[in-house]
Amino acid sequence: MTTAEPPRTFPRRIARVGVGLLLVFGVVGGSHWYVAQRFFLDPGWGDPVATLGPSLVALGFLSFFALPFVERRLPLPWMRWLSLPIVIWMGILWFSFSAWAIADAVAWSMGAAGGAEIGAQGRAVFVGFVVFLAVVQGLRGALRIPAVRRVEIEIARWPASLDGFRIAQISDIHIGPVLDRRFAAGLTDRVNSLDADLVVVTGDLVDGDVERLRNDVEPFGELRGKHGVFFITGNHDVYSGDVAWVERVRELGMHPLRNARVRIGENDGFDLAGVDDHRGDWRTSSSEDLDAALEGHDPARALILLAHDPATFKRASLRDVDLQISGHTHGGQLWPFHGLVRLSTPFVQGLHRVGDSQIWVSRGCGFWGPPMRLFAPAEVSEIVIRSPR
Repeated sequence: MTTAEPPRTFPRRIARVGVGLLLVFGVVGGSHWYVAQRFFLDPGWGDPVATLGPSLVALGFLSFFALPFVERRLPLPWMRWLSLPIVIWMGILWFSFSAWAIADAVAWSMGAAGGAEIGAQGRAVFVGFVVFLAVVQGLRGALRIPAVRRVEIEIARWPASLDGFRIAQISDIHIGPVLDRRFAAGLTDRVNSLDADLVVVTGDLVDGDVERLRNDVEPFGELRGKHGVFFITGNHDVYSGDVAWVERVRELGMHPLRNARVRIGENDGFDLAGVDDHRGDWRTSSSEDLDAALEGHDPARALILLAHDPATFKRASLRDVDLQISGHTHGGQLWPFHGLVRLSTPFVQGLHRVGDSQIWVSRGCGFWGPPMRLFAPAEVSEIVIRSPR
């Protein structure tokens, strides 16, 4: 009896994972060193600042690698208490790194004399004050119930009888390590106050498995739309176990659209389609399948597509889709991170058009990672569909 040889690709996968971990370790370690150097080592503070400051930065560095254990292994109350300071530190580190990079670039452009005028300690105090303001504003922007953002979109095939049809969209809520049942209840009340014709949840509802977060999402069972509440998966729903979560949202009265299409209204109506997130193929058997979602669509009817990632629009705009409704980007979430988001998609937030197709990208309702938003406010989207004037 012979033993089957392991796949030849296995060593390559191990190598790729190893390189990825080394890269993450280097980037995270390098950013911590840079911040510690600029805040505490270069200014030449005396004790206790000279000792305590770098020690806290080193502790923050270690906390990055403790976070996966905290979020996956500890009981829910302990997980939330311990993960909160870690993710807040992530935001502090990002703002500190960004602020110092800008300050150093300005000093370099002014020359050595310009950087020396206020001294290393003065620069550290000034940058620290800027970071403090950014963190406070970022926390306020992320932890409160998002406001409503209204947009009107004209669709050429939209029936006149449905002019003014209103869709309430929530996306990227990320109930989990920080946001809990109270946030879900407040968000539900905000959506229901719109009395929308249709409610859509465009992915990333949660960060965590069903058993932990079952009760936290229960308020979403009160969401109400005259034509129903529809749900599609996002990448974090996939990471959290999409099969179990789809069953849970069904229990809450939502209608999952997994590469499927439904008719809203018969004669004077439109088609609503939804696709799974395209990252699903690495974790489950279901991934984005536009062919299945759009099969049998009557080209005389308007077509709205729910797709978590705006990247789907490249394909959807070639498939007779009038409007794609997406999320995923968080609008960049933390300035100046939106610049990096644009490297992966030109559709960071708001309304865009390609040919006869349009895409609306919500900035989302929650956050991922640091519980902060800066210059990318969270939102509940109220989408008003207009027939041609």
